[in-house]
Amino acid sequence: MQDAPNTFDMPLSGLKTREEWLEKVAEVTDEDGYVEPLGARHTAIFVENKPTLLVTFETHAGIAALSEDAQPLGWEMTKALGWSSLCIVADGDTWFRDRAVYAYFDRLVDDGFFEEFDQVIFYGAGPCGYAAAAFSVASPGARVVALAPQASLDPRVAEWDTRFTKMRRTAFDDRYGYAPDMLDAAEQAFVLYDPEIAMDAMHAALFTRPNVTKFRMRFIGERMDESLMRMQILLRILAQVSAGKLSLHALAKLARARRTDPGYQFNLLRKTTADGRHYLTILLARKVLEQRRGPRFKRAMAAAGKALADEGKALPPGFQAEDT
Repeated sequence: MQDAPNTFDMPLSGLKTREEWLEKVAEVTDEDGYVEPLGARHTAIFVENKPTLLVTFETHAGIAALSEDAQPLGWEMTKALGWSSLCIVADGDTWFRDRAVYAYFDRLVDDGFFEEFDQVIFYGAGPCGYAAAAFSVASPGARVVALAPQASLDPRVAEWDTRFTKMRRTAFDDRYGYAPDMLDAAEQAFVLYDPEIAMDAMHAALFTRPNVTKFRMRFIGERMDESLMRMQILLRILAQVSAGKLSLHALAKLARARRTDPGYQFNLLRKTTADGRHYLTILLARKVLEQRRGPRFKRAMAAAGKALADEGKALPPGFQAEDT
């Protein structure tokens, strides 16, 4: 297998249509892989390099949001560590429930494709996290990282999830269907979720399996993939999965990066103010204002200080009116 080509430094941003983007991707991958349409809404993009394969499930919108160069996530690992990359990219949130996608993975299994690699890792977030878990069954012994995945949208299983009602007529009870069951063949899987998002937490509960490690990322918000990329820990999580070093302890250490992440800080501020936790609001705001300017945090701290004073309650040590 060859080293990662320099052409993967080529930006793919600025292209106006999905078709133009795919044409440019085909040019880049011409010598070291392929681009293959899978029905009307999905495409497989393969880049062959070293014998670790990262299988990512992504959407065109997600790629544009996560990558300045509009490149699939797997290409970052191709450039950094020389991994091979198989990206299944969807036009919108489809949960990859398409017979053309099933047939493609069936063919990979029949061809012994995954057996050519020393290690296979599946990754996805949200609907793509569902797919990463569901299709991992095609490569027994694979490792899986799924961020806030759905277990199923079959109303007989998850009628409580009212976010995706348009998907309720889509079959989730046929091939590659119930994601938690599809993980039974995985060597190890990691499910990360925000327990403050009740429906994500309920889906995560369905993934309880001996080979699944669940990690709570409280107050990280709905776009966990964007948050982890912004904190520069998503690629480190994948690298640690590959090295067999990822654990609850390792995830907890990596998650400390959220302490300085604006998205996490705003989510935490919303929680403390909504709950009337004035003392904690002051402590949080003061810490954030030590790091950077934050007009919203300054206003919240002033309001919390006034509320505590009006209630006749103690203020945090060292807190003065001029702090606001």
